[in-house]
Amino acid sequence: MGSAPSQSRKRWTIFAALALMYILVYFYRVSLAVVAGDISRELHLTPAQLGTLSGVLFYVYAAAQLPLGPMIDRLGSRLVISGCGVLTTLGGILFSQADTLAVAMLARVLIGVGTASVLMATFTLFSHWFTKQEFGRVSGFMVSLGNLGNLAATAPLALAVGAFGWRHSFLLVGVVQALVTLLIFVKVQDKPDADTGHDAPAAAPKTPMMAAWGEIFGTRDFWLLGVIAFSWYGNYLALQALWGGPYLMEVLHLSREATGSMLMFTSFGFIVGSSLVDTVARRFFKSYKKTLLAGQVALMLLMTAFLGWAEIIPKPLLALVFFVIGLAVSSGVMIYPIIRSMFRVNIVGTALTSLNFYVLMGAAVTQQVMGIILEAYGVTTGSISAGALHAAFLFPIVCLALTIVLYSRAREYGQLS
Repeated sequence: MGSAPSQSRKRWTIFAALALMYILVYFYRVSLAVVAGDISRELHLTPAQLGTLSGVLFYVYAAAQLPLGPMIDRLGSRLVISGCGVLTTLGGILFSQADTLAVAMLARVLIGVGTASVLMATFTLFSHWFTKQEFGRVSGFMVSLGNLGNLAATAPLALAVGAFGWRHSFLLVGVVQALVTLLIFVKVQDKPDADTGHDAPAAAPKTPMMAAWGEIFGTRDFWLLGVIAFSWYGNYLALQALWGGPYLMEVLHLSREATGSMLMFTSFGFIVGSSLVDTVARRFFKSYKKTLLAGQVALMLLMTAFLGWAEIIPKPLLALVFFVIGLAVSSGVMIYPIIRSMFRVNIVGTALTSLNFYVLMGAAVTQQVMGIILEAYGVTTGSISAGALHAAFLFPIVCLALTIVLYSRAREYGQLS
Protein backbone atom coordinates (compact mmCIF):
# COMPACT_ATOMS: atom_id res chain seq x y z
CA MET A 1 0.00 0.00 0.00
CA GLY A 2 1.59 3.25 -1.09
CA SER A 3 1.91 6.30 1.13
CA ALA A 4 -0.13 9.43 0.42
CA PRO A 5 2.88 11.43 -0.87
CA SER A 6 3.91 8.63 -3.24
CA GLN A 7 0.33 8.29 -4.49
CA SER A 8 0.23 12.04 -5.11
CA ARG A 9 3.47 11.90 -7.10
CA LYS A 10 2.16 8.94 -9.06
CA ARG A 11 -1.06 10.65 -10.08
CA TRP A 12 0.85 13.62 -11.49
CA THR A 13 3.26 11.31 -13.32
CA ILE A 14 0.23 9.64 -14.87
CA PHE A 15 -1.21 13.07 -15.67
CA ALA A 16 1.98 14.03 -17.51
CA ALA A 17 2.03 10.85 -19.61
CA LEU A 18 -1.62 11.27 -20.56
CA ALA A 19 -1.06 14.94 -21.39
CA LEU A 20 1.58 13.94 -23.96
CA MET A 21 -0.96 11.63 -25.61
CA TYR A 22 -3.66 14.29 -25.61
CA ILE A 23 -1.30 16.83 -27.19
CA LEU A 24 -1.00 14.44 -30.15
CA VAL A 25 -4.78 13.99 -30.28
CA TYR A 26 -5.27 17.72 -30.63
CA PHE A 27 -2.54 17.95 -33.25
CA TYR A 28 -4.34 15.44 -35.46
CA ARG A 29 -7.70 17.19 -34.98
CA VAL A 30 -6.59 20.57 -36.29
CA SER A 31 -3.53 19.89 -38.45
CA LEU A 32 -5.29 20.10 -41.83
CA ALA A 33 -5.95 23.85 -41.62
CA VAL A 34 -2.45 25.05 -42.55
CA VAL A 35 -1.77 22.23 -45.05
CA ALA A 36 -5.22 22.21 -46.69
CA GLY A 37 -3.88 23.83 -49.86
CA ASP A 38 -0.88 21.49 -50.14
CA ILE A 39 -2.96 18.34 -49.68
CA SER A 40 -5.75 19.58 -51.96
CA ARG A 41 -3.31 20.28 -54.78
CA GLU A 42 -1.40 17.02 -54.40
CA LEU A 43 -4.49 14.80 -54.07
CA HIS A 44 -6.66 16.96 -56.42
CA LEU A 45 -9.45 17.57 -53.88
CA THR A 46 -12.55 19.75 -54.25
CA PRO A 47 -13.76 21.80 -51.23
CA ALA A 48 -16.43 19.17 -50.48
CA GLN A 49 -13.84 16.38 -50.63
CA LEU A 50 -11.52 18.35 -48.36
CA GLY A 51 -14.39 18.91 -45.91
CA THR A 52 -15.16 15.19 -45.98
CA LEU A 53 -11.51 14.26 -45.45
CA SER A 54 -11.33 16.52 -42.43
CA GLY A 55 -14.77 15.55 -41.13
CA VAL A 56 -14.36 11.77 -41.42
CA LEU A 57 -11.97 11.74 -38.45
CA PHE A 58 -14.67 13.35 -36.32
CA TYR A 59 -17.50 11.13 -37.59
CA VAL A 60 -15.48 8.03 -36.72
CA TYR A 61 -14.33 9.56 -33.46
CA ALA A 62 -17.95 10.35 -32.55
CA ALA A 63 -19.28 6.91 -33.51
CA ALA A 64 -16.53 5.25 -31.46
CA GLN A 65 -17.61 7.08 -28.30
CA LEU A 66 -20.62 4.85 -27.61
CA PRO A 67 -18.84 1.46 -27.50
CA LEU A 68 -15.70 2.95 -25.96
CA GLY A 69 -17.53 4.22 -22.86
CA PRO A 70 -18.49 0.75 -21.60
CA MET A 71 -15.05 -0.57 -22.64
CA ILE A 72 -13.35 2.09 -20.52
CA ASP A 73 -15.56 1.32 -17.53
CA ARG A 74 -14.80 -2.43 -17.84
CA LEU A 75 -11.26 -2.77 -19.22
CA GLY A 76 -9.76 0.37 -17.72
CA SER A 77 -8.30 3.50 -19.27
CA ARG A 78 -4.72 2.21 -19.61
CA LEU A 79 -5.52 -0.74 -21.88
CA VAL A 80 -8.03 1.18 -23.99
CA ILE A 81 -5.74 4.18 -24.57
CA SER A 82 -2.73 1.95 -25.31
CA GLY A 83 -4.63 -0.20 -27.82
CA CYS A 84 -6.10 2.82 -29.53
CA GLY A 85 -2.67 4.44 -29.60
CA VAL A 86 -1.44 1.64 -31.85
CA LEU A 87 -4.24 2.44 -34.33
CA THR A 88 -3.34 6.14 -34.22
CA THR A 89 0.30 5.32 -34.99
CA LEU A 90 -0.68 3.21 -38.00
CA GLY A 91 -3.07 5.90 -39.26
CA GLY A 92 -0.56 8.70 -38.85
CA ILE A 93 2.15 6.87 -40.77
CA LEU A 94 -0.30 5.81 -43.49
CA PHE A 95 -1.53 9.41 -43.87
CA SER A 96 2.03 10.59 -44.46
CA GLN A 97 2.27 8.16 -47.40
CA ALA A 98 -1.22 8.68 -48.88
CA ASP A 99 -1.29 9.27 -52.64
CA THR A 100 -5.07 9.10 -53.18
CA LEU A 101 -8.16 10.38 -51.40
CA ALA A 102 -9.14 6.79 -50.52
CA VAL A 103 -5.85 6.10 -48.74
CA ALA A 104 -5.97 9.43 -46.94
CA MET A 105 -9.55 8.69 -45.84
CA LEU A 106 -8.54 5.26 -44.49
CA ALA A 107 -5.68 6.87 -42.57
CA ARG A 108 -8.01 9.48 -41.08
CA VAL A 109 -10.45 6.72 -40.08
CA LEU A 110 -7.67 4.91 -38.19
CA ILE A 111 -6.63 8.16 -36.52
CA GLY A 112 -10.25 8.88 -35.61
CA VAL A 113 -10.75 5.50 -33.93
CA GLY A 114 -7.32 5.65 -32.33
CA THR A 115 -7.72 9.08 -30.77
CA ALA A 116 -11.36 8.60 -29.79
CA SER A 117 -10.74 7.18 -26.34
CA VAL A 118 -8.01 9.45 -25.04
CA LEU A 119 -9.74 12.38 -23.36
CA MET A 120 -12.73 10.50 -21.98
CA ALA A 121 -10.60 7.60 -20.74
CA THR A 122 -8.31 10.16 -19.14
CA PHE A 123 -11.22 11.88 -17.39
CA THR A 124 -12.56 8.50 -16.25
CA LEU A 125 -9.15 7.74 -14.75
CA PHE A 126 -9.13 11.18 -13.09
CA SER A 127 -12.44 10.33 -11.39
CA HIS A 128 -10.50 7.68 -9.45
CA TRP A 129 -7.35 9.72 -8.76
CA PHE A 130 -8.91 13.15 -8.05
CA THR A 131 -11.89 14.28 -5.97
CA LYS A 132 -15.00 15.92 -7.43
CA GLN A 133 -13.73 19.26 -6.14
CA GLU A 134 -10.42 18.75 -7.98
CA PHE A 135 -11.99 17.40 -11.17
CA GLY A 136 -12.97 20.76 -12.73
CA ARG A 137 -9.49 22.19 -12.21
CA VAL A 138 -7.57 19.15 -13.40
CA SER A 139 -9.80 18.56 -16.45
CA GLY A 140 -9.36 22.20 -17.49
CA PHE A 141 -5.61 21.88 -17.00
CA MET A 142 -5.54 18.77 -19.19
CA VAL A 143 -7.44 20.52 -22.00
CA SER A 144 -5.09 23.48 -21.65
CA LEU A 145 -2.03 21.27 -22.09
CA GLY A 146 -3.69 19.38 -24.94
CA ASN A 147 -3.90 22.64 -26.79
CA LEU A 148 -0.13 22.59 -27.10
CA GLY A 149 -0.93 20.11 -29.89
CA ASN A 150 -3.27 22.71 -31.35
CA LEU A 151 -0.40 25.17 -31.08
CA ALA A 152 2.02 22.78 -32.78
CA ALA A 153 -0.43 22.37 -35.67
CA THR A 154 -0.37 26.11 -36.47
CA ALA A 155 2.84 28.11 -37.01
CA PRO A 156 5.29 25.29 -36.09
CA LEU A 157 3.63 22.89 -38.54
CA ALA A 158 3.56 25.57 -41.24
CA LEU A 159 7.31 26.08 -40.78
CA ALA A 160 7.99 22.33 -40.79
CA VAL A 161 5.94 21.82 -43.95
CA GLY A 162 7.77 24.69 -45.62
CA ALA A 163 11.13 23.14 -44.73
CA PHE A 164 10.48 19.38 -45.04
CA GLY A 165 7.11 18.94 -46.77
CA TRP A 166 3.87 17.74 -45.24
CA ARG A 167 4.66 14.04 -45.68
CA HIS A 168 7.89 14.04 -43.68
CA SER A 169 6.28 16.24 -41.03
CA PHE A 170 3.39 13.83 -40.50
CA LEU A 171 5.70 10.81 -40.57
CA LEU A 172 7.70 12.26 -37.66
CA VAL A 173 4.49 12.78 -35.69
CA GLY A 174 3.61 9.11 -36.30
CA VAL A 175 6.92 8.01 -34.79
CA VAL A 176 6.38 10.24 -31.75
CA GLN A 177 2.89 8.73 -31.38
CA ALA A 178 4.39 5.23 -31.17
CA LEU A 179 6.78 6.27 -28.38
CA VAL A 180 4.06 7.98 -26.34
CA THR A 181 1.79 4.94 -26.70
CA LEU A 182 4.53 2.77 -25.21
CA LEU A 183 4.96 5.26 -22.35
CA ILE A 184 1.23 5.09 -21.55
CA PHE A 185 1.28 1.29 -21.42
CA VAL A 186 4.26 1.27 -19.06
CA LYS A 187 3.44 4.19 -16.73
CA VAL A 188 -0.33 4.61 -16.43
CA GLN A 189 -2.32 2.97 -13.62
CA ASP A 190 -6.12 3.01 -13.64
CA LYS A 191 -6.71 3.44 -9.89
CA PRO A 192 -4.70 4.20 -6.76
CA ASP A 193 -3.21 1.22 -4.93
CA ALA A 194 -5.53 1.84 -2.00
CA ASP A 195 -8.65 3.84 -1.19
CA THR A 196 -7.38 7.42 -0.82
CA GLY A 197 -10.70 9.04 -0.07
CA HIS A 198 -11.62 9.87 -3.67
CA ASP A 199 -15.11 9.33 -4.96
CA ALA A 200 -14.68 5.92 -6.57
CA PRO A 201 -14.35 2.83 -4.40
CA ALA A 202 -11.92 0.30 -5.80
CA ALA A 203 -14.63 -2.30 -6.30
CA ALA A 204 -17.56 -0.18 -7.45
CA PRO A 205 -20.35 -2.38 -8.83
CA LYS A 206 -20.59 -2.62 -12.61
CA THR A 207 -23.69 -1.17 -14.23
CA PRO A 208 -24.98 -3.07 -17.29
CA MET A 209 -24.28 -1.17 -20.51
CA MET A 210 -27.91 -0.78 -21.58
CA ALA A 211 -28.92 0.32 -18.09
CA ALA A 212 -26.16 2.94 -18.09
CA TRP A 213 -27.21 4.24 -21.49
CA GLY A 214 -30.84 4.26 -20.38
CA GLU A 215 -29.99 6.39 -17.35
CA ILE A 216 -27.84 8.77 -19.38
CA PHE A 217 -30.02 9.24 -22.46
CA GLY A 218 -33.15 9.29 -20.31
CA THR A 219 -31.94 12.49 -18.65
CA ARG A 220 -33.36 15.56 -20.41
CA ASP A 221 -30.53 17.83 -19.33
CA PHE A 222 -28.00 15.46 -20.88
CA TRP A 223 -29.58 16.17 -24.29
CA LEU A 224 -29.54 19.92 -23.69
CA LEU A 225 -25.87 19.77 -22.69
CA GLY A 226 -25.20 17.63 -25.74
CA VAL A 227 -26.63 20.11 -28.25
CA ILE A 228 -24.62 23.06 -26.92
CA ALA A 229 -21.52 20.83 -26.90
CA PHE A 230 -22.26 20.06 -30.58
CA SER A 231 -22.36 23.74 -31.53
CA TRP A 232 -19.47 24.80 -29.28
CA TYR A 233 -17.01 22.39 -30.84
CA GLY A 234 -18.46 22.77 -34.32
CA ASN A 235 -17.68 26.49 -34.25
CA TYR A 236 -14.21 26.00 -32.85
CA LEU A 237 -13.12 23.28 -35.27
CA ALA A 238 -14.73 25.02 -38.26
CA LEU A 239 -12.28 27.83 -37.63
CA GLN A 240 -9.24 26.09 -36.20
CA ALA A 241 -9.19 22.69 -37.90
CA LEU A 242 -10.13 23.52 -41.48
CA TRP A 243 -11.90 26.59 -42.87
CA GLY A 244 -10.03 29.24 -40.89
CA GLY A 245 -6.95 28.47 -42.96
CA PRO A 246 -8.57 29.01 -46.38
CA TYR A 247 -10.35 32.12 -45.05
CA LEU A 248 -7.09 33.72 -43.96
CA MET A 249 -5.16 32.72 -47.07
CA GLU A 250 -7.78 33.31 -49.77
CA VAL A 251 -9.83 36.18 -48.37
CA LEU A 252 -7.23 38.07 -46.32
CA HIS A 253 -4.36 36.89 -48.57
CA LEU A 254 -2.06 35.84 -45.73
CA SER A 255 0.83 33.47 -46.38
CA ARG A 256 0.75 29.93 -44.99
CA GLU A 257 3.20 30.97 -42.26
CA ALA A 258 1.19 34.09 -41.38
CA THR A 259 -2.00 32.00 -41.36
CA GLY A 260 -0.41 29.53 -38.96
CA SER A 261 0.65 32.41 -36.73
CA MET A 262 -2.85 33.90 -36.71
CA LEU A 263 -4.46 30.55 -35.83
CA MET A 264 -1.84 30.19 -33.11
CA PHE A 265 -3.42 33.12 -31.26
CA THR A 266 -6.62 31.08 -30.91
CA SER A 267 -4.55 28.26 -29.45
CA PHE A 268 -2.93 30.66 -26.99
CA GLY A 269 -6.35 31.92 -25.96
CA PHE A 270 -7.66 28.41 -25.43
CA ILE A 271 -4.58 27.44 -23.39
CA VAL A 272 -4.86 30.51 -21.16
CA GLY A 273 -8.63 30.19 -20.84
CA SER A 274 -8.60 26.47 -20.03
CA SER A 275 -6.13 27.13 -17.23
CA LEU A 276 -8.33 29.83 -15.71
CA VAL A 277 -11.91 28.80 -16.50
CA ASP A 278 -12.47 26.72 -13.34
CA THR A 279 -11.26 29.66 -11.22
CA VAL A 280 -13.57 32.01 -13.14
CA ALA A 281 -16.48 29.63 -12.59
CA ARG A 282 -15.83 29.44 -8.84
CA ARG A 283 -14.97 33.06 -8.08
CA PHE A 284 -17.15 35.05 -10.47
CA PHE A 285 -20.10 33.05 -11.79
CA LYS A 286 -20.21 30.49 -8.95
CA SER A 287 -21.74 28.17 -11.53
CA TYR A 288 -20.48 25.86 -14.25
CA LYS A 289 -23.64 26.43 -16.29
CA LYS A 290 -23.45 30.24 -16.19
CA THR A 291 -19.76 30.15 -17.11
CA LEU A 292 -20.52 27.91 -20.08
CA LEU A 293 -23.39 30.10 -21.29
CA ALA A 294 -21.45 33.36 -20.93
CA GLY A 295 -18.52 31.93 -22.89
CA GLN A 296 -20.74 30.59 -25.65
CA VAL A 297 -22.54 33.91 -26.09
CA ALA A 298 -19.13 35.58 -26.42
CA LEU A 299 -18.01 32.93 -28.92
CA MET A 300 -21.14 33.40 -31.04
CA LEU A 301 -20.59 37.16 -31.22
CA LEU A 302 -16.89 36.83 -32.05
CA MET A 303 -17.54 34.28 -34.81
CA THR A 304 -19.53 36.92 -36.67
CA ALA A 305 -16.09 38.32 -37.60
CA PHE A 306 -16.06 35.74 -40.40
CA LEU A 307 -19.26 37.21 -41.85
CA GLY A 308 -17.24 40.22 -42.97
CA TRP A 309 -15.89 42.52 -40.29
CA ALA A 310 -12.64 40.57 -39.91
CA GLU A 311 -11.72 41.91 -43.34
CA ILE A 312 -11.88 45.58 -42.36
CA ILE A 313 -9.94 45.66 -39.10
CA PRO A 314 -6.14 45.98 -38.73
CA LYS A 315 -4.14 42.75 -38.57
CA PRO A 316 -2.91 43.35 -34.98
CA LEU A 317 -6.52 43.78 -33.87
CA LEU A 318 -7.48 40.64 -35.78
CA ALA A 319 -4.82 38.73 -33.84
CA LEU A 320 -6.49 39.94 -30.64
CA VAL A 321 -9.86 38.73 -31.96
CA PHE A 322 -8.41 35.28 -32.57
CA PHE A 323 -6.94 35.25 -29.05
CA VAL A 324 -10.25 36.23 -27.46
CA ILE A 325 -12.04 33.59 -29.54
CA GLY A 326 -9.72 31.07 -27.89
CA LEU A 327 -10.63 32.44 -24.46
CA ALA A 328 -14.34 32.14 -25.27
CA VAL A 329 -13.91 28.61 -26.63
CA SER A 330 -12.28 27.52 -23.36
CA SER A 331 -15.63 27.97 -21.59
CA GLY A 332 -16.71 24.79 -23.35
CA VAL A 333 -14.60 22.62 -21.06
CA MET A 334 -17.25 23.28 -18.41
CA ILE A 335 -19.28 20.49 -20.02
CA TYR A 336 -16.95 17.96 -18.35
CA PRO A 337 -17.40 18.89 -14.69
CA ILE A 338 -21.11 19.33 -15.42
CA ILE A 339 -21.40 15.78 -16.75
CA ARG A 340 -19.21 14.54 -13.87
CA SER A 341 -21.73 16.04 -11.44
CA MET A 342 -24.73 14.73 -13.36
CA PHE A 343 -24.08 10.98 -13.06
CA ARG A 344 -22.73 8.30 -10.70
CA VAL A 345 -18.99 7.64 -10.82
CA ASN A 346 -19.34 4.00 -11.90
CA ILE A 347 -20.96 5.09 -15.18
CA VAL A 348 -18.90 8.24 -15.64
CA GLY A 349 -16.85 6.75 -18.49
CA THR A 350 -20.02 5.92 -20.40
CA ALA A 351 -21.51 9.36 -19.61
CA LEU A 352 -18.39 11.21 -20.74
CA THR A 353 -18.06 9.31 -24.00
CA SER A 354 -21.78 9.68 -24.69
CA LEU A 355 -21.44 13.45 -24.31
CA ASN A 356 -18.30 13.45 -26.41
CA PHE A 357 -20.36 11.90 -29.22
CA TYR A 358 -22.12 15.26 -29.54
CA VAL A 359 -18.83 17.17 -29.34
CA LEU A 360 -17.22 15.30 -32.22
CA MET A 361 -20.38 15.13 -34.32
CA GLY A 362 -20.46 18.91 -34.07
CA ALA A 363 -16.98 19.11 -35.53
CA ALA A 364 -17.70 16.57 -38.26
CA VAL A 365 -21.08 17.88 -39.40
CA THR A 366 -20.06 21.53 -39.31
CA GLN A 367 -16.91 21.08 -41.39
CA GLN A 368 -18.66 18.94 -43.97
CA VAL A 369 -21.75 21.14 -44.28
CA MET A 370 -19.54 24.19 -44.73
CA GLY A 371 -17.70 22.36 -47.54
CA ILE A 372 -21.02 21.58 -49.22
CA ILE A 373 -22.12 25.22 -48.91
CA LEU A 374 -18.86 26.37 -50.48
CA GLU A 375 -19.19 23.93 -53.36
CA ALA A 376 -22.76 25.13 -53.94
CA TYR A 377 -21.23 28.52 -54.70
CA GLY A 378 -19.27 26.90 -57.53
CA VAL A 379 -15.86 27.55 -55.97
CA THR A 380 -12.79 25.31 -55.98
CA THR A 381 -10.10 24.92 -53.35
CA GLY A 382 -7.64 27.73 -53.97
CA SER A 383 -10.25 30.18 -55.31
CA ILE A 384 -12.86 30.54 -52.57
CA SER A 385 -14.62 33.90 -52.52
CA ALA A 386 -15.30 35.98 -49.43
CA GLY A 387 -19.06 35.75 -50.03
CA ALA A 388 -18.99 31.96 -50.15
CA LEU A 389 -17.05 31.76 -46.89
CA HIS A 390 -19.40 34.25 -45.23
CA ALA A 391 -22.32 31.99 -46.13
CA ALA A 392 -20.49 28.90 -44.89
CA PHE A 393 -19.58 30.44 -41.52
CA LEU A 394 -23.19 31.52 -41.00
CA PHE A 395 -24.13 27.86 -40.45
CA PRO A 396 -22.19 27.25 -37.20
CA ILE A 397 -23.07 30.68 -35.84
CA VAL A 398 -26.82 30.09 -36.23
CA CYS A 399 -26.49 26.62 -34.69
CA LEU A 400 -24.73 28.05 -31.65
CA ALA A 401 -27.35 30.76 -31.17
CA LEU A 402 -30.16 28.17 -31.18
CA THR A 403 -28.42 25.80 -28.78
CA ILE A 404 -27.58 28.60 -26.32
CA VAL A 405 -31.32 29.24 -26.02
CA LEU A 406 -32.04 25.53 -25.55
CA TYR A 407 -29.34 24.94 -22.93
CA SER A 408 -30.44 27.97 -20.91
CA ARG A 409 -33.44 25.81 -19.91
CA ALA A 410 -31.27 23.12 -18.28
CA ARG A 411 -30.99 22.86 -14.50
CA GLU A 412 -27.83 23.63 -12.55
CA TYR A 413 -25.38 20.82 -11.73
CA GLY A 414 -22.34 21.08 -9.48
CA GLN A 415 -23.42 24.37 -7.89
CA LEU A 416 -20.33 26.24 -6.70
CA SER A 417 -20.36 28.23 -3.48
